[in-house]
Amino acid sequence: MQSSTNSVNNLPKKKIISIILAFLGTIAPLGGLHKFYLGQPIWGVLYLVLGWNSPLVKIACAVDVVLYLLQSQDQLFFNSNNDHGEIASLEQKSLMAQNTVDVVSAIRELENLRKEGLISEYEFEQKRRVLLD
Repeated sequence: MQSSTNSVNNLPKKKIISIILAFLGTIAPLGGLHKFYLGQPIWGVLYLVLGWNSPLVKIACAVDVVLYLLQSQDQLFFNSNNDHGEIASLEQKSLMAQNTVDVVSAIRELENLRKEGLISEYEFEQKRRVLLD
C-alpha cells in the first residue's frame, strides 16, 4: 500500500463523492444530489425544488461541502439512512446490551459473595455502585 501526502487520496470514496456532489450544487442547478446519495431523499427533493430559483440552496450546498470536509467518514454516514449508519447503530446497541448483561452478571456474583459472607455489606455496596457507574 502506498502512502500519499495528498489529503484527497486519504478520503474514502463515498465521502469524496458526497463532497463532489455537494460542490456541484454550488455551481450548477443540481443542488440536492448529494442528499439523495446520502440516503436523505426528502432533503434532496427540497434542495432540487428550491434550487431552480433560489441562491439559498447554493449556500446550503457550500456549507454542506465544508461540513463534509470536517466530518469523519463515520460521522458523515452515521446519520444518513444508508446501510452503514444502520449497521453502526445496531452494533452500538448490541455492545450496550452486552455491557448490560455483563454488569448484571457481575452484580449477581457480588450478591452471591455477600450471601456467603465473603464480602461485607459495605464492600458489596461500593462495588455495586462502581459497576453501575
